Amino acid sequence: MTRGLARTVLALACAGLAAGCGTQTATVAGAGPPPVTVPLSTSLVTAQGTWAIAVMGGSAASDNNFWQLFARPTGASRWSLVTPKGVADNGGLVAAGTGTSLTVGFRPSQNLAYSPLSTSTDTGKNWTPGLLDAGLADTPSAIAVAPSGRALALLQDGTIQAAPTASAAAAGQWTRLTTRNALAASAPGRSCGLTSVHAVSFGPVMSPMAAGSCERPGVAGVFTYASGTWRSAGLALPATFGRDQVQVLGLTADSGGDAALLLAGNSLLAAWWTGTRWTVSDPVSAGTLHATGFGASGSAWVLLGGGRAETITGPGGSWQALPPAPPGTATLAAPGAAPGRGAGSYEALAVSGSRLTVWRLAQRAWAKVQLITVPIQYGSSG
Repeated sequence: MTRGLARTVLALACAGLAAGCGTQTATVAGAGPPPVTVPLSTSLVTAQGTWAIAVMGGSAASDNNFWQLFARPTGASRWSLVTPKGVADNGGLVAAGTGTSLTVGFRPSQNLAYSPLSTSTDTGKNWTPGLLDAGLADTPSAIAVAPSGRALALLQDGTIQAAPTASAAAAGQWTRLTTRNALAASAPGRSCGLTSVHAVSFGPVMSPMAAGSCERPGVAGVFTYASGTWRSAGLALPATFGRDQVQVLGLTADSGGDAALLLAGNSLLAAWWTGTRWTVSDPVSAGTLHATGFGASGSAWVLLGGGRAETITGPGGSWQALPPAPPGTATLAAPGAAPGRGAGSYEALAVSGSRLTVWRLAQRAWAKVQLITVPIQYGSSG
């Protein structure tokens, strides 16, 4: 742990003793069903490599649940534990990457009412501390970072904050971009009947994006911000979903555009935006949601109940079922942007207490390829 991180953590912990922390979903009262909670277990791919987030340890009620970050560098086939040290992570981790860095945010837990940040440019070997003077929302798309270093953060109450540069974000120099109520009261927010905010990202021209759930059936709540005004991003679903309420489960951006995961009624869809038009996938039946994530070139995956896993390659692709995931699978990892030896297949990261088992898909069967024992200090959060 760097001395700078230690000082940041101490300051945050002291401040946290004087403020409360909550875990309420950022929602507005509406007539529709409550939004589906999107688990924080996830994975993402950057130019540095593939990253995965999973909770390990024991009971959350006893504060023995410890969220961990793992990395598999580009061209490599093995994972390493790279969780930033020195900050309580019982509240969960969220992450966003660019071509050269990954930023991790710590959700509030214990007496910590703020969200410390850490950024790495060397696949998690070293971390630079940062600060968000508020609590991040309980969703994996609560942070977005543009290649320029501009950052967005979605807070627990639905407020979206922005930082102009990476150094400003690290120094805690965030300003309010909008609130949940203001976005719901905007013209596109009223048109869709926005009830909650779940995700932030950047558009192809680096304009801020936000997404959530809509009360109006058949409408996807995806918005872009330019010249001080929120506008609809123009995502239209097929008419067959005209009676279904739509929730955006996640957003991400890469060099090719933006990708979104959506839940319409009991159907999962993926959508991709190039800056001029949206492409929407055919649906696949949903179920109990255990984890979601994105890969390279607009690919995406979902892990559902009973070990069921579905993947999609990108624009024009269709959902494909993977073999049932191994027992204990917490998250999946898509092939990297430049797969190395044996790393060109989906992998399943299974958790049992302090043990992480990595399974690789080969010829339609899962093969055990790695075992990592995480040094968890049970009882250290009490």
